[in-house]
Amino acid sequence: MYNLKPLNYNSLEPVLSSNTINTHYDSHYKKYMSNLNNLLTKNNYDYRYTKEELVGNIDIFPINDRDDILYNLGGVLNHELYFENMSQNKNAKPTGLLLEKINKQYGSYEKFKEEFIKTASYLVGSGYTFLVVNKENVLEIINLSNQETPYYYNLKPIMTIDLWEHAYYLDYKNNRNLYVNNFFSVVDFNIIEKNYEKVQKDI
Repeated sequence: MYNLKPLNYNSLEPVLSSNTINTHYDSHYKKYMSNLNNLLTKNNYDYRYTKEELVGNIDIFPINDRDDILYNLGGVLNHELYFENMSQNKNAKPTGLLLEKINKQYGSYEKFKEEFIKTASYLVGSGYTFLVVNKENVLEIINLSNQETPYYYNLKPIMTIDLWEHAYYLDYKNNRNLYVNNFFSVVDFNIIEKNYEKVQKDI
């Protein structure tokens, strides 16, 4: 079975309350993981792949189960990246290779941040805004709906914000824009830098 990844924090006050985080983790992330493992057990899956690799090998399952498996697999992968790329290291900014790449493509970290926030504002309904590395080793900021995962499009996600209402509604009500802006004060770019470096090693 695939296992849940533990949280390294209970709250990220004042950006996200313990009520929001614990509800999000216990009621949503855990449910996606349970659903995923149940579907895989039903199909006698032997867990030969990592979760990321499984996205590209979905054709080993009967076609009638593929959509459900991908949906719940995306829910697991997206939540894990979201929870992992936040911490109590508030106001951390990118450094090293990632900062060099951001400066080269966007001009500065501040311009990158503006572009990420603007892209997030375009998402209609539920989904995520991702920072990904594409096949040409170029950074892209993209929106995906519901629980789509960038891995399905051969994109490597290194950062994300969850824009489903359950991610912010207890703290922000319908003010999603404030949540997106405040998100950058709890982003841990040390983690995102490691994600970026891992992608570079795999290229």
